[in-house]
Parts: sequence; structure tokens; C-alpha cells
Amino acid sequence: MESFVAYFSDMPTLHRSGLLVGGLALFLLIENAAPLFSLKTYSRVKHTGLNIFFTLTTVIVNFVMAFILVWSADWVVANGFGVMQWMSGMPFVVTLLVGLMVMDFVGAWLAHYIEHHVTWMWKFHAIHHTDQHVDTTTANRHHPGESVIRFVFTTVAVFVAGAPIWMVFLYQSLSLVMSQFNHSNVSMPKWLDDVLVLVVCTPNMHRVHHHYRQPYSDTNYGNIFSFWDRIFQTYVVVDNKKLVYGLDTHMEKSETDNVGFLLKIPFLPYRPHIEYEKEEKL
Repeated sequence: MESFVAYFSDMPTLHRSGLLVGGLALFLLIENAAPLFSLKTYSRVKHTGLNIFFTLTTVIVNFVMAFILVWSADWVVANGFGVMQWMSGMPFVVTLLVGLMVMDFVGAWLAHYIEHHVTWMWKFHAIHHTDQHVDTTTANRHHPGESVIRFVFTTVAVFVAGAPIWMVFLYQSLSLVMSQFNHSNVSMPKWLDDVLVLVVCTPNMHRVHHHYRQPYSDTNYGNIFSFWDRIFQTYVVVDNKKLVYGLDTHMEKSETDNVGFLLKIPFLPYRPHIEYEKEEKL
């Protein structure tokens, strides 16, 4: 356990970069071999390039603000604050799992849920939902403003969890890989999905969240663990092959494939979701 903690306490930048690049490369290869939706319906190079741009802005935001997470993690340890610090007598594995669950709940699920229900936050998050060809690169398609919002929630999660720096790096590593995984355009066997989804978010679970219209886009918010959506009754199961990706308020290619327009969306007048006369059943 000491070597485990030591590694994540001082995780090399090269290794963190390797997770980002290696994860994208791995899932892109798997998508190419066994895609759920055809890759021939759009320019994959252009799509990937657009999403890589937003990936780089996310990396820059997190890099510039990283010192805040380091300070926060040091503070909770020094002051014995937060859930993990109050579990000092518990077995290491139990403390690790509880800390990871708290980080995932506050830093990912709760942040995601709130972004869908607070208008000004939604306007930043909407960029993520404008992708009409969801794949592993969609995982990091976030407006720079949303990257800041997510960073704030992650910092709050550090205080609530009482997370030391090794837990912060462990959480960020798992969150990155799981996000790449559950956004991937992979045709997964039902038996495998049925097993994995009991604990973690799978592509088959998360895809409905990217359906172009409500109420489906307001379900399955999870990133690492799947049980938060079951607990808060936001979990649904649908036929993935019937999904239509995108956002009903921004379906024009001139908007969804334009970096300049996407960057401006949070500062434009709010577009409410379209009211449909007949509820769609997936």
C-alpha cells in the first residue's frame, strides 16, 4: 500500500499525459474495430480535431489551477478535515473506496446534475452535448468555462472527502479513463455490459444522456460509479441504436462544427429546450 500511495502522491506528469493520450488511442482503435454507430457517416478527422481542441483547453485550465488542488489536499490532511481523515482507524482499502466514492459523487455526479439544472452553468455544459457523433473524444469536449466549473466542484470534493494528494491523482486518473470509456462508440456485448454496469458506468448506460432531447438527456449522469443514478432515480435503460445524438437547440452543422460559435454559446441568449407534442419512446 505504501508504494501505491507513494506513486499517486508524486505521479509523474508524463504518466498522466500518457493516460490521456494512451486512453484516447486505445478506445479509438476499439471503436474502429467494433463501432456501435457507423464511422462512415461523418469526417472522423475533423470531428476528432475539434474535440482535441477542447481537450487541450481543458488540460490548460487544469494545469493553471492545479496548485489549488495541491493546497486543498495538503490543508485537509494538516487539519484532519473530511471523511477520509475521520476514518483513520479503518482499513486502508475501505478508506480508499469511500474516498473515491465521495470524490466521484461531489466532483462528478453532483456537478453534472447541477450543470443541467442551473441555466448559466448549462449554457457552458451545452457545448459537450452539441456533439452529434459521440465517441471517446467527446469525453473532453468541454468549454473552458465548464472546465473551471468542474475544477471548482473537484476542489469542493477534496474538502468533503478529506482527500490527500494521492487520492486526488487517483480519482482524476480513474475519472479520465472512465469518461473516455463510457463515451466510446463501442458495440459492447450485453452480457459484459450487464456485469460491469452493476458497479461502473458503461457506454451502453451513458449514451442515452447524449440523446438530442429531454427527458433522456437528463438521465444517467454518472461517470465512474453507476449506483448514484439508481439512488437518485435518474437511471434509465434504452435501446442505444435508437438514439440521436446532439442537442435539440443546436442541431445545425454551422453551429456544432464551428469552434468560434461553440465558444460563444454561453454568452448568447439562452435557448430553452424545444417542447415536443408527443413524448418519444426509446
